[in-house]
Amino acid sequence: MALLVFAGCRPAEPASLPLALKVGSKKFTESVILAEMIAQLAEHKGAQIERRHQLGGTQVLWKALLEGAIDIYPEYTGTISEEVLAGQNVHGEEQIRRALANKGIRVSRSLGFNDTYAIGMKESKASSLDIRKLSDLRLHPELRFGLSNEFMKRGDGWPSLRDAYQLPQQFVRGLDHDLAYIALENDSIDATDLYSTDAEIEYYHLRVLEDDLHHFPTYFAVLLFRDDLAARAPELVRAILQLQGRISEREMTAMNALAKRQQDRLPATRVAANFLAETFGLSSSVQDIGAFARFLRHTREHLRLVIISLCAAILVAVPLGILAARWPALGQVLLAAAGIMQTVPSLALMVFLIPALGLGGPPAIVALFLYSLLPILRNTCTGLRDIAPSIRESAEALGLPAMARLRLVELPMASRTILAGIKTSAVINVGTATLGAIIGAGGYGEPILTGIMLNDYQEILWGAGPAAGLALLVQGLFELADRFLVPRGLRLQKQS
Repeated sequence: MALLVFAGCRPAEPASLPLALKVGSKKFTESVILAEMIAQLAEHKGAQIERRHQLGGTQVLWKALLEGAIDIYPEYTGTISEEVLAGQNVHGEEQIRRALANKGIRVSRSLGFNDTYAIGMKESKASSLDIRKLSDLRLHPELRFGLSNEFMKRGDGWPSLRDAYQLPQQFVRGLDHDLAYIALENDSIDATDLYSTDAEIEYYHLRVLEDDLHHFPTYFAVLLFRDDLAARAPELVRAILQLQGRISEREMTAMNALAKRQQDRLPATRVAANFLAETFGLSSSVQDIGAFARFLRHTREHLRLVIISLCAAILVAVPLGILAARWPALGQVLLAAAGIMQTVPSLALMVFLIPALGLGGPPAIVALFLYSLLPILRNTCTGLRDIAPSIRESAEALGLPAMARLRLVELPMASRTILAGIKTSAVINVGTATLGAIIGAGGYGEPILTGIMLNDYQEILWGAGPAAGLALLVQGLFELADRFLVPRGLRLQKQS
């Protein structure tokens, strides 16, 4: 408040602080590389960059852009027409530009390449069945399709593809895009959707089936950015728009391969920096963070998510549990409400919270808080209700007021059950917090997502291993806390 008053008393001056730019990307390699190019071009102009990489699918990024949680991210014209502006019959860059201008969003010109959707099969399988184009699939209803989850629901995805080609396949399952390649290699599925610039097409020796009915639109890569960004930082936008028309399909495919190859893999930051150096002569000081430094950062982020949400849940759920024990009718309502929250998928809940709370930690913490309520609330209520009536009567006979009975008798008697509920919530929180990485909250989920994207099991273990270890540590700490927080008489009773 003092800072605001001070600022209001001074004459208006040009801002001395560098512009902060929030750059987003989807959860696949190409999007991360393009976002890194945006970030590094902006850094050359002195901007402070907040990177929001691997944020999930189209709708997550689009909503974040509309809400101002991010300022800019790479997108594709076909996706804008069929997903962002679904049902509006908007096609072509000019129509897209006019439609998005009404929403306060600007669109760059094409970056220079078309990354279209396609359907692919292993070359050996397609050759044995003589399948060369999508219409050939009609003759093979036995084929198993594993399609990316977003493709399963998109307007230009599986439903419209199935209808356009009258495909008879019944085995159609949703998979993560990167995991689908592994399933294809292991013969768990026979066909999947591809991006035409995916490095995996060559690596796994896949046959891209000809779209003989021209079902898929063009997917020229473009940049979507907020109109207010162009207004407050025109020089910065001009610097970023240097990417227009400068990336060919061959170059993009090669960069994807550099970031995903099994040997001598380069981080997306380095791939982007190399391209900017070769194309624009810009030298970026990219620092590769060591594995241990990344582990410490992920640990701090994960602990922040777990500790804040768990402490908030304890402060709310224990008093609610006391009320539920005192008034059974109210208790049924509270337990039902907390139980309903448990049925909402955690990732969906986090996404629902983005419009109100933005990206990153806040929506993840609120979601984890809501998931933590039920075990603590239920155990508090159960622990208090299970106290023997004779003990309550003895406390009343001693003339103790209600609050004194609660503090000195009832809560200590129920402490073991309450602590068990808190322990359950804590362990669940540690695991569920890994999903926060999809909305930019960081933590151990970040290396898990990166490992899935890169098909790198070692990277996955950098997230999954510490998360499992933290869960065991939490379990041990609560067992230790049992010795100090539970009255000695109750502990002896348990041992006997």
